[in-house]
Amino acid sequence: MLEVRQLSKVFFEQNDPRKPGLVALYDVSVSIRKNEFVSVLGPSGCGKTTLIRIIAGLIPADRGVVLVRGRAVTDPGRDRCMVFQQFGLLPWRTVVSNVEFGLEIEGMPTEQRREIAEKYLELVGLKGFEHYYPHQISGGMQQRVGIARALSKKPDILLMDEPFGAVDAQTREQLQEELLKIWSQTDTTVIFVTHSIDEAVYLSDRVVVMQARPGRIKEEVTVDLPRPRWEGDVKSDPRFAQLRAHLRESLRA
Repeated sequence: MLEVRQLSKVFFEQNDPRKPGLVALYDVSVSIRKNEFVSVLGPSGCGKTTLIRIIAGLIPADRGVVLVRGRAVTDPGRDRCMVFQQFGLLPWRTVVSNVEFGLEIEGMPTEQRREIAEKYLELVGLKGFEHYYPHQISGGMQQRVGIARALSKKPDILLMDEPFGAVDAQTREQLQEELLKIWSQTDTTVIFVTHSIDEAVYLSDRVVVMQARPGRIKEEVTVDLPRPRWEGDVKSDPRFAQLRAHLRESLRA
């Protein structure tokens, strides 16, 4: 589904481009299969967000190439949708109108886009909240609106940049479980950026560990825990503890 080949990115100071640049990514390569859930884990400044923004087509790479189904990414496309840490909802639009927004921009007829928006709101557990405004619902619910908005375009790849970082710990666990249930009903490939080791292990088929200065991939760890993860207490599984300890040591080293 996705192949990243020898990706590099350097940021220069706008006021003085003659100064040495910040190497955000250096020679990053990774391949991701269809319907795989991959987390990108690493410390601040290791280039996680830069990587998925390049995959999304929001910023260009300085070297290397991103391929989706064998086609080079040069700009944003419907096959890739992004969910940000900040909810990014339009406060003057209702929940259902926010979900419709991307479809509206594409020129889809009102009745058709409303039907699609309502379908995905039901999928994320927000049926009955269609006509509320963002300020009338909780942060967790707002993030679910963002997920519904992204899924409404039926992307091949869903890019998620620390989407649960702005909510409390209890809501975060609930959203993790709901995300897995939603993902299990789609054919979407998910690339999920996180700082949380537990979150990466719980959600993922594979964890890509990055290190900073310069940002590059240190290792890839397969998460061989059974699915569905929301059944039973997978976090008490001895294998969960082993994977968590391995990733913690990898980040420390």
